[in-house]
Amino acid sequence: MDKKRIVASAVVFFILAVLLYLQYRHWQSFDLGTFWAQTHRIRKGRVLHAVVLIYIAYFMRAVRWKIFLKPVRPKATTMDMLSPTLIGFTGLALLGRAGEFIRPYLIARRTDLSFSSQLAVWAVERIFDVGAFTVLMVLAIFLPSALPSIPHPEYYLRFREGGFFLIGIVVIATFAAIVIRRSGDAVALWLEERFRHLSANFGHKLAQRVREFGAGLDTIHGPLSMLWLTLVSVGMWYIIARAYQEVTHSYGVVALEIPVSQILILMGASMVGSMLQLPAVGGGSQMATIAALSSVFDVPPEVAASCGILLWLVTFAAVVPLGLALAHYERLSLRRLSEESHRAEEAEMGGSPPV
Repeated sequence: MDKKRIVASAVVFFILAVLLYLQYRHWQSFDLGTFWAQTHRIRKGRVLHAVVLIYIAYFMRAVRWKIFLKPVRPKATTMDMLSPTLIGFTGLALLGRAGEFIRPYLIARRTDLSFSSQLAVWAVERIFDVGAFTVLMVLAIFLPSALPSIPHPEYYLRFREGGFFLIGIVVIATFAAIVIRRSGDAVALWLEERFRHLSANFGHKLAQRVREFGAGLDTIHGPLSMLWLTLVSVGMWYIIARAYQEVTHSYGVVALEIPVSQILILMGASMVGSMLQLPAVGGGSQMATIAALSSVFDVPPEVAASCGILLWLVTFAAVVPLGLALAHYERLSLRRLSEESHRAEEAEMGGSPPV
């Protein structure tokens, strides 16, 4: 692990330790016996169903990547994408951000495409993820029986503002994507000149990112491709929401009988918390989910803690056993893949600026 990752992990650990201490001060009456009792009483069939739904979501991610590759690799199959997807998310779960490039790196190797082209697809995929989640959140905000009926309606205004903020992000990202697709080289050259003075290669690296993103947008071939990518993305995030719901309903507690529209609050909390993650153990995702369960849905502390941890295990860590098995079968080392992918990314970024 290089010095930057050590420092980043230390900062994340310190922040999480402070948050955990503050949570402990808030929950001084936390009963560990109740925590274990509630955890042991969960309906395991519903948890298993949630795990199956999460694996279906991974399959849909593979389908989406196959659609992205259709213009350049029309014979690529979903199964070709599935193994790198599972191994990639296993690397992300175990190594944290150090494993985020494993998936595009493996797909580039399997399909004999450049790593930069798959980094471009990975970047465009992020927009579809945010856009799909925003579509579901907007539906929840404006459905009369959805978010306004939460136990604490005073939070509704904040969630509505958050929804509008997401809409703004998607609109800005869409506008930027249209501009880059039409005039990507001109935008890259402008950024390179504009930010050249900040550091030796910053302007060039920023311009390179724009060019890669533009290349990723070229994988969307026509309105039919756009329609399929949108449908798959929205469907995938709806399935993830149902997986969250299966976990909360597995406790048989009234406060956790949360409708799928309100489950989006937990998903949003988990996504925000995931920005503070330690490799293999998480941290931020669980704490943010637990806080949302306790504050928004009035779930007792012991049940909220148990449910937050179980949600993380199902939605983030359930992929690990199969991902490790596939990596072992294919004789792949996750740590080596992480190092190779980051070296490849640095090499892509470290090239000489175009003349």
